[in-house]
Amino acid sequence: MIRRYSCWIRSLLMGLGLFCALPIQAIAVGHSNSCYATGLSDRLQCGSVEVAENPAKPDGRKIAIHYVVIPAIKNLAPQEAVLGIAGGPGQSAIENAAGFERMLHKVRQHRDILLIDQRGTGQSNALNCNSEDLTAMLAHNDEAMDIAADVRKCKKQLEQHADVSQYGSEQALADFEAVRRHLGYQKLHIYGVSYGTRMAQLYMRHYPQAIATVTLDGVVPMQQSVLAIGGAIARAQTLVISDCEKDPLCGKAFPKLREELDTLSDTLQQYPVMEKIHHPVTGETALLTLTRDKLQGALRLAMYSPSIRALIPFAVHQAYRKNYQPILGLLSLQSGSLDLAMGMHAAVVCGEDWPRLTAAQRQDAEKSVIGKVMLKGIDESCPIWQIPPAPKNFSAPIASSIPTLLLSGEKDPATPPAWAEMAAVKLTNAKHLISPYATHNVAAQSCAGDLIAELVEKASVKQIDGKCLNKDVRRSFYLNASTVEAIPEDKQ
Repeated sequence: MIRRYSCWIRSLLMGLGLFCALPIQAIAVGHSNSCYATGLSDRLQCGSVEVAENPAKPDGRKIAIHYVVIPAIKNLAPQEAVLGIAGGPGQSAIENAAGFERMLHKVRQHRDILLIDQRGTGQSNALNCNSEDLTAMLAHNDEAMDIAADVRKCKKQLEQHADVSQYGSEQALADFEAVRRHLGYQKLHIYGVSYGTRMAQLYMRHYPQAIATVTLDGVVPMQQSVLAIGGAIARAQTLVISDCEKDPLCGKAFPKLREELDTLSDTLQQYPVMEKIHHPVTGETALLTLTRDKLQGALRLAMYSPSIRALIPFAVHQAYRKNYQPILGLLSLQSGSLDLAMGMHAAVVCGEDWPRLTAAQRQDAEKSVIGKVMLKGIDESCPIWQIPPAPKNFSAPIASSIPTLLLSGEKDPATPPAWAEMAAVKLTNAKHLISPYATHNVAAQSCAGDLIAELVEKASVKQIDGKCLNKDVRRSFYLNASTVEAIPEDKQ
């Protein structure tokens, strides 16, 4: 899937990940060495482990699985590490080293943080395809593009150096375990976020002896196809509108927000907007093609961040009044924020999620704009990728007594709290905490880092008190282009 395909359709299809990319210096293959990550002043331990791309062909193509160790401040448990697993699917954990360190800083006081680029991402034989710049992304009509042609082009490009069918979750899990053994850690405390929670649950299933504790943040249960995300997005969008209506200033400034969004979406479906704009980066004249799907993609991604979420009512209202500059701002703010390795993404989604879509789930998807777009995109692309389906027992709930903390954001546009409840059905030593004001990735928006540290230190969820998650971290809604305050009326 070249970026022209993945740019907006990708954001609607999945985009369960959470971070923006933070580049790291190149890592030498085959041995450990030192390196530095953008945003971190500490010297890190970097290296790689060589594995067979296809475990059934040990003498075939080899790939290097790269890792980074962020060293503990005062290492009181040298036989343990906290494994941070990134989202997506398709994000690089190493490129997000600074983000993981911020969330797990308290844990890092006494334990190393281990980050592994999952096969097909980052520096572990990334399955990326040709990119498209922001100017082209803004201009193209995503509703008129040929998804199948783009997927075929991407697949042909990737087949030169990879068998995409070998980049699913369970193949990657064996790589993680190989890195653990290579580094000599006896136990891992796993922190998985978004799609990373699926990997964490699979680790619990296949290698329970290697795990001390688990934290699942923004939970994707094994029983749930992530393509059911359409309902979660619609739920989160309804929450944004309801929050504005309940807010005295926002409700007064945008009293017909719900109707305006519906009208705007219907109008764009029939008549996409094409107009010249000032490029948000260069300032030069450029073309914006605004379709209904592109609008919904921008609003969906905006809901991931509490601060950007606060811009949604104003942006919708202005677009309804035919001022598209605020929507353009949302589009440009999030450009590249879901920079996924699309070959790896396809290996996971087409092998593990698409085959198990039921008729009822398809009907549910058809109820929302985003659900329809997701379903259309995946139905057109997965037959081309030809990824073998995961075993039927892949989607069975995880049964485990490992101490497990589940974290959900009430306003999450991707993984709602109900998904965590589904994941916990057979976890006998688990606690689910909900942050009422958080969106996706609770640890990045709250005190959850302290709770994770407590879990790691005590190896128990029994005494964890989530009251600190109730802290109101909401951002006031923007009422105009520059402030959350109402502009005084001119009394003259």
